Formats: sequence, structure tokens, C-alpha cells
Amino acid sequence: MRNVLAGLLAAGVAVGAHAESITFEGDKVGEAPIGWTCGSTGGGAPRWTVEADPAGPGVSRVLKQSGRGTYPWCVKQGTSLGDGAVQVRFKPLSGREDQAGGVVWRWKDANIYYVARANALENNVSLYYTEGGRRQTIKYVDAPVPTNTWHLLRVEFGGSRIRVLLDGKPYIELDDTHIAGPGAVGVWTKADSVTLFADFDYSSR
Repeated sequence: MRNVLAGLLAAGVAVGAHAESITFEGDKVGEAPIGWTCGSTGGGAPRWTVEADPAGPGVSRVLKQSGRGTYPWCVKQGTSLGDGAVQVRFKPLSGREDQAGGVVWRWKDANIYYVARANALENNVSLYYTEGGRRQTIKYVDAPVPTNTWHLLRVEFGGSRIRVLLDGKPYIELDDTHIAGPGAVGVWTKADSVTLFADFDYSSR
């Protein structure tokens, strides 16, 4: 499934039995995707909808965040990963304050999770943990993130080890122990980011 298992092996993460690739082809345009829970850490009015996109990366429907919230997120129901990998294609469209696309993992609830994101306004990749509803920075790294371009954001995690890749290139690799144990996986934006998402993949060991 689009190199998820190969990436896990390369990162030294044991490969297990469950892997899934998710598209939004079967969801209704203009509505939230079935089987996902969407909201925002810190409040706001996020708007997560499935939209038709003839220019999508090999798909005709994508997930779009077009509202505004402190940290909007949309999490796949029924997922529970402690170690594994998660990746998504994203396309930052606009935003005066932010143009972000991210993934979350070990998501316990709206106030406790890890997030990695790429930002087209700042041209960087960053890694955070959120506890008590407050986002805390672990690391920033400069990286090219052109607007109106599809990118692939991927995170591999096992134990305390975290590896973040953008468009196939590793930018962050470190150990962090703030959030342990299994949790859900999903996608994330910030503030007024208008962002498209497609081809959501995850694998647990």
C-alpha cells in the first residue's frame, strides 16, 4: 500500500498484520466522510467536507477543510495504533494566517495527541505533541512546501522513535516520550488553512 510496509522495514519498525488505504470515493460530496470524527482543539468552526476534485492525485474526491479553528482535526474512527506509520497526500490552497497540512497519531482525544505538519507559508516541517489542549513544539526543520501542490506527508513511529518525511525525504528523526500507548490516527490543519487531503494510509505493527 504505497510503500507503507517498505518504509516501516527501512525504519526498523516491526511490520504487523494490519494496514489500510483509505480514499473518499464512496463518500457524499458536501458532507463529512463516513467513519471519521471531526472537530477542533481549542475551539472554532472547522468545516470538513468531501469535495469533487478532477485534478486530485489519481482520485476524484478529496477531503477539504475550509472553515476556521485553532487546530482543526479529523480522526478515523476505530483506529488504535501504538507503533506503525501514517501518511496522507495534502494540498495547501490558501490561508492568511496558516497554510498547513498535518497528520495526528496516538490520538487519545481532542486534547492529547502527536501531530506532524508541513506549512506552505513558512516552508517548514514541524513535530508537536498536544497535552491538556496545548500544542508544544518538539522540532522545526526548513523544507520546501509550495502552495497549490500535492505533497506526501508521512510519519513512522515505534516506541519513543519518531521519523517525519515530506515527499519521500526524511526531515525529522528523534526520540520523544510525551505520549505513549495506542491511539487513533487522522489529519490536521491550523487556523484559516484551506487544505485538501487524499490517499490516507496507515499501518500498525
